[in-house]
Amino acid sequence: MDILAAIKREERKLENQVGKLQNQLSGVRAAAKALGQSAEREVVRVKKRTLSAAGRAAIIKGVKKRWAKVRKQAKKVAK
Repeated sequence: MDILAAIKREERKLENQVGKLQNQLSGVRAAAKALGQSAEREVVRVKKRTLSAAGRAAIIKGVKKRWAKVRKQAKKVAK
């Protein structure tokens, strides 16, 4: 298989996707413009939630406990 041809084919596919996305974006912009002021609010990023070290340790402990149970059951079945 010719690598250059494959790259060109992929490039054409991506260009088609870009075109479709641009059409969708223009439709969304037109709808926002039709709605007027209500659509002009900026999108506010939601603050990323963080996990405390204690919470993370509790999750890890639980996961290890569950996997130990699975391994114990597998060991019983193997006997």
